[in-house]
Amino acid sequence: MRKPTPTPKPATLHDVARVAGVSLITASRALSNPGVVSEGTIERVRDAVMKTGYTPNLLAGSLKSKRSMTVAGLVPVISVPQFLPTIRALTETLDAQGYQLILGQTGYANSREEKLLSTMISRRPDGVVITGLVGSQTSRDQLKRLGIPVVEMWDLSAHPLDMIVGFSHLKVGSAIGGFFLNKGWRRVGVATGDDHRAMTRREGFCAVIGREVPTAIVPAPSNLEMGRRAMAQLLAQDPKLEAVYCSSDEFALGAIIEAQARGLRVPGDIAICGFGDADFAAHLMPSLTTVQVDGAAIGRRAAQLIIDRCAGRAVKEPIIDVGFRIVERDSTGASAARRK
Repeated sequence: MRKPTPTPKPATLHDVARVAGVSLITASRALSNPGVVSEGTIERVRDAVMKTGYTPNLLAGSLKSKRSMTVAGLVPVISVPQFLPTIRALTETLDAQGYQLILGQTGYANSREEKLLSTMISRRPDGVVITGLVGSQTSRDQLKRLGIPVVEMWDLSAHPLDMIVGFSHLKVGSAIGGFFLNKGWRRVGVATGDDHRAMTRREGFCAVIGREVPTAIVPAPSNLEMGRRAMAQLLAQDPKLEAVYCSSDEFALGAIIEAQARGLRVPGDIAICGFGDADFAAHLMPSLTTVQVDGAAIGRRAAQLIIDRCAGRAVKEPIIDVGFRIVERDSTGASAARRK
């Protein structure tokens, strides 16, 4: 009868230290607080972890230090192109200091935000980063009671829950409205998602134009197919539209395709502007005029706020406005000449 193969003992931190040729305390610091250890030592310890198959007991470590070394990140939809640079920068900046980002999708409903947030904070993260303003009063009260650092991002408020990194969507809409007026366009329309940030941009746009304008509203997140439908709706409202602002670049791409399918020249017959400066925007035919926001900067600065607060350092600027800029390309290159 064959004897059962004995189960190998799991590797320990002592094994890692021995293989890496460092002390036990150095190995521990390299894994839990890499900011105080040299890059060469970190590499040796990580290599030893791979060789030994060591798996840190994060639960035991967090019970001792009362820190989980995790940060909860909430985004509406991970696949939205404009959020990807922010997520990447958040992950990299936090990882450099030993923190791991745990992501969750809230969708665009407060009820989903409440449920997801409750689940995430039950894991005792060291901080929370949320895309947009915390919309639910229940969630706001919950986070305040928890007392951990919270960063709202991709929006701006004079009274954030804790800290905020973003820009004014009202000012974005106002700037686009001014851009259209400077071009001489008066018969203008808006294709927008129904989320709060997109609708705030529409509000700013209409305020500068000075009146309500033809509008097609679709459920967020918007996509190319919805962009085509929205453009069809707008042309049904006003067949002689001169220019359209779209609440995302993917939405704008759909609008361009629909206009061209109807035999309209972009920008000769109708100009189109997007938002987000997606990686494809500069490479379309015609290239897309859009609003550029430094999403990576938002991610880096949000992560650094969490890191500083967790380290007990004072935060001098809890409200950070990264601004935005309109990048003009071919899709709005037409003059104010009207279609005949």
